[in-house]
Amino acid sequence: MVSMTVELRNLEGTEAAVGWAGAHTVFIDRPVGKAGGKGLGFNGGQMLALAIGGCFCNDLRYVAHGMGVALGRIAVSVTLELDGEPLLATSATITVSCETLDGSNPQMLIERAKADSTVSNSLARGFPVTVATAANRP
Repeated sequence: MVSMTVELRNLEGTEAAVGWAGAHTVFIDRPVGKAGGKGLGFNGGQMLALAIGGCFCNDLRYVAHGMGVALGRIAVSVTLELDGEPLLATSATITVSCETLDGSNPQMLIERAKADSTVSNSLARGFPVTVATAANRP
């Protein structure tokens, strides 16, 4: 089993958050004027769509490397549908275009990446999210 942890803290002087994993950081905020947001970073829905698309991009590369196929241009677009009160993600559509450098049809790569995609497969199957209170962590 593999485990990973990311950390988030408020960004001093703002109502935004900064998140990090290792040496990589990202800013998370609400749109300007929404609950104190200043638009300093992505909102949660955008982060979810980026996680879905980013994971798929990586999976295309993993599959291509495993099959010995060199990829050229990759373009991935993710449309996240949200509905209800509270607002919930109800579906996501990934639109993929990629080119192989040898000119072969990339459809098999796309299908294998779809089958292997950690984020989209996890979301499709569902998993529990537990919220625990920490004792005054900085």
